[in-house]
Amino acid sequence: MKKILVFFILMTFFTAFAEKGPIVVGSKIDTEGGLLGNMIVVVLENNDYKVINKVQLGVTSILRKAIASGQIDIYPEYTGNGGFFFPDIDKTLFKNHQKGYEAVKAADYKANKVVWLTPSPANNTWAIAVRKDLATSHNLKTLEDMAKYINKGGKIVLAASEEFANRPDTLKAFQSTYGFELQKDQMLLFSGGNTAQTEKAAATGTNGVNFAMAYGTDGALSALGLVVLDDTKGVQPVYAPAPVIRESVLKKYPEIKNLLKGVFTSLTRERLQKLNASIQVGGQDSYTAAKKYLEKNGFIK
Repeated sequence: MKKILVFFILMTFFTAFAEKGPIVVGSKIDTEGGLLGNMIVVVLENNDYKVINKVQLGVTSILRKAIASGQIDIYPEYTGNGGFFFPDIDKTLFKNHQKGYEAVKAADYKANKVVWLTPSPANNTWAIAVRKDLATSHNLKTLEDMAKYINKGGKIVLAASEEFANRPDTLKAFQSTYGFELQKDQMLLFSGGNTAQTEKAAATGTNGVNFAMAYGTDGALSALGLVVLDDTKGVQPVYAPAPVIRESVLKKYPEIKNLLKGVFTSLTRERLQKLNASIQVGGQDSYTAAKKYLEKNGFIK
């Protein structure tokens, strides 16, 4: 009887200190994908999980196949992509942060047994940014403010891609919703969709440019002295980043939900801009940038 008791005590001891995992963490190949993926990696490592790091594995289609087939266990995704993953969902839901999240959460669980954890409040979507000095002097915070500025004769030259200028769901949608119209001589158009070009043009005032096509959490924005104007009427879908995890893994390690909740809710648009800038402009690798942020904000010791 004593031997059996000792055996169970030893088993309990070794189980308590057994390494958890392995958890296979993936992410998209872009800068922000690497940053968010490594945040997940560092949090799990700091909580005694064995982690297989497949951060910056590939594009969205590769990540979706990988998590559906069990090749990865968790990765950061964006709520707005739910409209593409599940074409039958009402697209207007994705123009609202909470409704879009709830819609893709329910659909992905039903179709793939993939669980969406708590999202960030940030929104990495099509946007218009303005020089900070102009925003301050004319109190420009939203696209409504921009429309008033333009309609009162304010000087504007917008740098954008031809796609952004001509697609019905981007600039044209902004114009019709907010009630302004730009003429050809108020735009500097680029053939490609690289926001680095448009943002640099606004920052340097190339050909009088003072507004730029952007993505909400672009790293160069803060470094270049640009601010994103809020889309208060929800013209664009909300692309809020959130960890997505296979249900079987979450059931085995339910603490992961709360380990990542505080991290992602702390990631505002401005914080993501600065973190992305530390990589794109400052030259940090994404693992180091993630770890420093988590240490500074008390998420890891």
